[in-house]
Amino acid sequence: MALRTPLHSEHVRLRARLVPFGGWDMPLHYGSQIEEHDAVRQHAGMFDVSHMCPVDIEGPDAQAFLRRLLANDVAKLKTVGKALYSCMLNDSGGVVDDLIVYLRGPAGHYRLVVNAGTADKDLTWLESRRTGFDVEIRRRADLAMIAVQGPQARELTATCLPREMADSALELAPFHATECGGWFIARTGYTGEDGFEILLPADHVVDLWSVLLDAGVRPCGLGARDTLRLEAGMNLYGRDMGEDVGPLESGLEWTVAWEPAERDFIGRAALEELRASPERRDFVGLLLTGRGVLRAHQHVLLDGREVGEITSGGFAPTLQRSIALARVAPGLGEHCEVEIRGKPVAARIVKPPFVRHGRILVEL
Repeated sequence: MALRTPLHSEHVRLRARLVPFGGWDMPLHYGSQIEEHDAVRQHAGMFDVSHMCPVDIEGPDAQAFLRRLLANDVAKLKTVGKALYSCMLNDSGGVVDDLIVYLRGPAGHYRLVVNAGTADKDLTWLESRRTGFDVEIRRRADLAMIAVQGPQARELTATCLPREMADSALELAPFHATECGGWFIARTGYTGEDGFEILLPADHVVDLWSVLLDAGVRPCGLGARDTLRLEAGMNLYGRDMGEDVGPLESGLEWTVAWEPAERDFIGRAALEELRASPERRDFVGLLLTGRGVLRAHQHVLLDGREVGEITSGGFAPTLQRSIALARVAPGLGEHCEVEIRGKPVAARIVKPPFVRHGRILVEL
């Protein structure tokens, strides 16, 4: 039986179409995926992301532990509340999971937010590598999470919070968080728009959802979340990266902290070998110029030969075009084709993101 978030009854009440996702029963949409997508780009939408898994890492060796476990370097987190995006790698340089880590206090207090479908695997991985480190690893199943995203998201959310909490939230810089009364409010997201991700006690989440709904924030499901993140050029674990594909071939080298050279994070040796390889693949965006729809696993062609594969693809409502992320042979240039239903269809290679903060960033 699928797991249910504390907001499940709200999704049923709002007549969401519910689907299985990462072991959870989650809303795909509440009637119109396109309207939900547009609400986030133009106004404000909210997502139940309580299936995501917060994990608190604490103890004298917490910083050293995470500097070993993560490809990015938590030593960069100098101020309380600062956030960092990173991949957690296996020995071969593949991605165990991608996650956000926050500094919650002095260097011994961190919070990770990991993906729903990989949560059990992640916790097993963390536990198996804690030998020699004085750390405590706590899964925070007592917390729920709502993401409010869009150009009006911060202002509308602030009207739904107590005054002292609202003031602190509105003062946040991007990729920072604040805590108040057991609530954890971060200015982060997965849509390419501004907004908040709010972790709070699970028994308070229905009240917050209802207040946001009354303030005009539109409920949005997994469908809009996927088209928004694709337009924003954001990776999806299990499609664009995974245990057999690491950050260097997933457009995520910017998340790897190579310095200091003596930091021996798990997977470093494999990444350094791939970094020097002339066969290392590129991770690119595709904009379909012919007719059709780009989908995952379609072949990318150049002069009739296969040179890569789409990892994520679909129709982009903001662009009114079909777009994709793809892993391809290096140095292809600007033009290629994609095999759709056995036929080559013209496409253009572009640099993602396609859309950020409501602006189209590629030439149509």
